[in-house]
Amino acid sequence: MADEPTPPVETLLPESLRRQLDAFRRELWRTKIAEALLAGLFGLLASFLLVFALDRLWPTPGALRLLILIAGVSLLGVFAPWWLHRWVWRHRREGQLARLISRRFPGLGDRLLGVVELQQQVETADTLSPRLRAAAMEAVAAEAERRKLDAALPVSRHRRWSLAVAAFFLLAGAAIVLTPKAGLNSLKRWLLPLSETPRYTFTRLHEVPAKIHVPQGEAFRLSLQLAGDTERRPDQGRARYAKQDPVFATLAGDLYGFDFPGQQDPGVVQVEIGDARHAIEIVPSLRPAVRRTFARLQYPDYLQLPDREIDLGTGVLPAVHGSRIRISIDTTRPLVSAAYSTTGDKAKTAMEVEGTTATTPAIEIGEESMTIPLAWTDALGLDGGAGFQVRVDAIPDAPPAAYIQGMERQRVLLPEETIDFEALAEDDHGIRELGLEWHGEPSPGQSSPSHGELKLASGTPAATRLAERAAFSPAAFGVGPQKLMLSAYVEDYLPGRGRIYSQPVTLYILTRDEHAQMLKNQFDRIIGELEDIARLERNLFEENQRLERLDADRLQDDEARKRLHTQQDAERRQAERMEELTERIEELFKDSTRNGTIDKETLRKIAEAMQAMRELSQEDLPGVEQKLGDARDQRSTPEKAADDMKDAVERQREALEKMQEAIENANDANDRFEAGTFVNRLKRAASEQEAIASALIESYSRTLGMRLDDLDPSDAGRLNDNIRQQSNTASDVRWIQEDLGHFLARTDKPAYREILGAMTDSRIDLGLEDIRTRLGSNHAFTATEGAKMWAAKLSEWAKILEGGQDAGGGNGSGGGSPPDQDEDFEFMLRVMRMIQQEQDIRARTRALETLRRSYDPEYEEKP
Repeated sequence: MADEPTPPVETLLPESLRRQLDAFRRELWRTKIAEALLAGLFGLLASFLLVFALDRLWPTPGALRLLILIAGVSLLGVFAPWWLHRWVWRHRREGQLARLISRRFPGLGDRLLGVVELQQQVETADTLSPRLRAAAMEAVAAEAERRKLDAALPVSRHRRWSLAVAAFFLLAGAAIVLTPKAGLNSLKRWLLPLSETPRYTFTRLHEVPAKIHVPQGEAFRLSLQLAGDTERRPDQGRARYAKQDPVFATLAGDLYGFDFPGQQDPGVVQVEIGDARHAIEIVPSLRPAVRRTFARLQYPDYLQLPDREIDLGTGVLPAVHGSRIRISIDTTRPLVSAAYSTTGDKAKTAMEVEGTTATTPAIEIGEESMTIPLAWTDALGLDGGAGFQVRVDAIPDAPPAAYIQGMERQRVLLPEETIDFEALAEDDHGIRELGLEWHGEPSPGQSSPSHGELKLASGTPAATRLAERAAFSPAAFGVGPQKLMLSAYVEDYLPGRGRIYSQPVTLYILTRDEHAQMLKNQFDRIIGELEDIARLERNLFEENQRLERLDADRLQDDEARKRLHTQQDAERRQAERMEELTERIEELFKDSTRNGTIDKETLRKIAEAMQAMRELSQEDLPGVEQKLGDARDQRSTPEKAADDMKDAVERQREALEKMQEAIENANDANDRFEAGTFVNRLKRAASEQEAIASALIESYSRTLGMRLDDLDPSDAGRLNDNIRQQSNTASDVRWIQEDLGHFLARTDKPAYREILGAMTDSRIDLGLEDIRTRLGSNHAFTATEGAKMWAAKLSEWAKILEGGQDAGGGNGSGGGSPPDQDEDFEFMLRVMRMIQQEQDIRARTRALETLRRSYDPEYEEKP
């Protein structure tokens, strides 16, 4: 039977060798684990310190900080596990340790590796002797004991890593301890690289904008302010716009002001102040401009005018005192703020802003003009530059103005006449009322002057001009003969101002006697001018006779034609003067017929003179001129020129005869005119004396027997008026005597000789002067008796002259007119007077209608 197999025998490593290997493994693991941990800590500290150092130089981007953190953490998270796997996990068995030892001690390592392999063999005792294996292991263990296996360990760097980690730890600790804000800020930025944590700088700026808008093309200043908690205050800062040359700014207080030239293109400004680094985007933009400026004007309440919107394109706003204004601007971009100030007020007041429009609150306008500067800022932060200012001219409510147009500044008329004119009123802020007002000066027989007013039209607050046709008739308004000052008045809406008057028009409202005297004076001037024309025409006639005597051939030479041309021009001027004079005598004839006191024979003479003058101006003198022109015509034959010259002389002779006849008729009429004025002048002097007597009688109860010094001021004033009137009457009577003497010398009429003798014998001039003296002493009773006596005398003389004029006027100076002509002329006078009366009635009706409207504003004239 075969032998049974021997069981396997396992041989273990000697205990001494096992202990050596375990100690070698522990030392290897301890060293390499320490190296892995120290490398990881080194990476973390190094990445933190790198971020801290970079943050001191510039704002480290988040991406870079993330890369740095990943790199630092990778030493701990990637390198350390790999390191541990290499030196710990791969060196846990005896064979792995033997191979590591063999790198340092190859022989020993090989034997240790063989011993480890023998230990792992499982064989029977028949194939391998257990004792031999044990002996071999013991031999290797004995050799290993004689050597230090620590020498076979790989080079250890944990001490250097420890020093590096310690150094970096001290640096990180110093950064946090010495600069806690910067250190903690960097730690946070290192741990959270993608967060928005701003970089901490020792130089801190207050609210640095990321983007600003600056005026396009204009130099601008970038002002940066240090923050209150800044740790460093550098003396100088540096800034650079894009790639342009850098600019520098010195610290002034807490500000750095960087001045840049005007820019057109956007760019970025890099600012460096200490360790502070900022990038500011610059966008050049146009300033916000004003598209429209306007004001809302609120007038004072008393003007009753609605609010008004005024365009302020010129920048000037006239406003009446007491107005209120609200100024508005409309800009090219939306606004965020706007303000204004007034003259003398440095503080600015905010305006109401809505979109692109800014409006001031209501501003009161006083009596002083003001300037209102406006400033605004848009949504981009740009202001309006120099801004815009409004000048408010504070103007007073100017007084209105009134005018009278369509009539002379002085006018003479009879009470029943009517004058038509236009009353105008102008005002800058509304017309309340337009009217007429008149004041008279007393005339003899009147106790007080006339005074009255007439409302022409009512205005409105919006009316700046008012025009109204007016008709004024003294008789319609109860105004008698006197000197009257007529003015237009206007009222506006200013409280307490009252009426404003126009330049007055002087109306001389005459009695018929005074009117006749005025016509007489005008007639004197017309006759004088007519005689001048006649004298000049006689001279022209004599020259034409000289030209007529020239031979026919000589009449056509140059010298003769020149003389004819001169004669023709002079004749044309004569016709023009005669035409003008005819118009004046026609007007005088109309006024004479209106007067009513001028006798028919005088009017006839005037009419005959007027008719002759009309024929002279329209036919005779132009005919002479035409014939003279024919005589100098070069196309005429000598015989034709001589015939034309002869006709011119013949026509001129007839014209001279007619002109002389007109002068004679005019002189006859003038004599009758003058004779009639004596009657009127005597009557007027008598009425003045009667008026003085009546005034004295009326004051008897107050003044009789009193001394001048004791008179009441009003009575003393009336007495002085009587004295002046008495002096004027005495002067008028002396002129009547003198004029009577001249008239008598020309006419030698018996009635006028009788009256002149009676006046001279009565010594009336001395008697009237005596009355003035008595009035000066307040001898009222004797003065009254004297005034009555001379009034009676003057009236008696007027009646005598009036009777004498009627007795001698029937035949006239040249005999009576044919009955048919007399009837025709009388009929013509009646027709003319009827027409004039009708015109006067219609004119007075217009005046009365105007008066009615003034009393009844709701009255409207019906067609």
